[in-house]
Amino acid sequence: MSASVAPSPWRTHGLLILLAMMYADNFVGRQIVAVMIEPIKHEFGASDTSMGLISGLAFAAVFALLGLPAGRLADRMSRTGLLAASSLLWGIATVLCGLTGSFMLLVIARMAVAAVEAPAAPAALSLIADLYPPQKRAFAISVFTAAPTFAAIIAFSLGAWMVDSYGWRFTFIAVGIPALFIAALLAFFAKEPQRGRWDGGTPHVDPLSMGATVRQLWHDRSVRYLILASAMATLGGTAFGMWNATFLVRSYDLRLQHAGLLTGLVGGGTAGFGVMFAGWLSDRLGARGPQWRLHIPLAGHLIALSTLAIYLFWPTRILFHVGSVPVPEVMLWCALYSFVSVWWLAPSFALLTTLVSPGNRAVALALQTLLSTILGVGVGPVLIGALSDLLQPSFGIEALRYALLLGCVTGACAIWLLARVGRQLPDAEA
Repeated sequence: MSASVAPSPWRTHGLLILLAMMYADNFVGRQIVAVMIEPIKHEFGASDTSMGLISGLAFAAVFALLGLPAGRLADRMSRTGLLAASSLLWGIATVLCGLTGSFMLLVIARMAVAAVEAPAAPAALSLIADLYPPQKRAFAISVFTAAPTFAAIIAFSLGAWMVDSYGWRFTFIAVGIPALFIAALLAFFAKEPQRGRWDGGTPHVDPLSMGATVRQLWHDRSVRYLILASAMATLGGTAFGMWNATFLVRSYDLRLQHAGLLTGLVGGGTAGFGVMFAGWLSDRLGARGPQWRLHIPLAGHLIALSTLAIYLFWPTRILFHVGSVPVPEVMLWCALYSFVSVWWLAPSFALLTTLVSPGNRAVALALQTLLSTILGVGVGPVLIGALSDLLQPSFGIEALRYALLLGCVTGACAIWLLARVGRQLPDAEA
């Protein structure tokens, strides 16, 4: 594997697609547990609380704990080599999930998956920042970050069929095997670009400790506000995604499988295209000035605020049927909300790569991922559930409808934080 070279265009685009495939496989492995809960419970006699452990807490806790050290590692060694090792070990750990003989071994295997997945996002995003110049970077990042939205469709449709037809063990193995081939391609064909190749010269390697580096990044107001804005957007978006199908069941009287299908195809599909549209638009308008990198996320949040309120209180009318699946009118608003609510994603990641030095990019990206994971995965869904329980005595079955308005609050917080970034941006970009 050669290092510090300028890849040809076909290698650059090929590596981007390979990174997106790796990220998609990671998310399929993360999300597919949702359709395995019942068969795993039946085989091991596990409780719902125990299943929550392997589907959320065990994974998120390890992932969050190792996020910053993994980012530090990505700033100090070959990122293609690190990603190859991560993908190889991830594939092995995922296959082992399907071979475990006890529930405790399955928990340990899931924690191992989280541990070896931790370097993937920060290392890949740091790599993309050196593959593409700033004026093309947002769309490249959008291709990478859109992968999980399309992967969710695979996990909930094809994954459910595979679990039902072949069992949860075979499904884990089937998800893990592609990672082994991706690891081989990364190890033997991917070329490491020069770190900071678009920033002029060889980047200075920061001698500070990891803690000092994080404090230095956090002291930069533009970086701090941007990371917090991303975390608030993730909190609202993840909570909505987790509870949306249940909302359609309770308030629109849909069957669970129909609600899951609609939220996956309509919500997930439009979100994926929304991510890529915002990335493309950010590159087009970003040439006019750095403020445009904030205007797109701000516009997305503003449209999403009003769209979410309309979605939550739209009348329960059926638009048409697809076979036996009723499609309510409200899914049009769900599609619009899903499309615009992710406009922050690619521009924010792209902007963050320009606000920090090349030698600290992976740590900064890991810090953003860490806070988004804690708030999005750890706090968001639980907070919606708690609000729904709190409002249940007053609103009954409609309590979830009002609890989901939390997304308007988190969106407003994200808007305020992005506005603060805008005040700092000219100095940061100078």
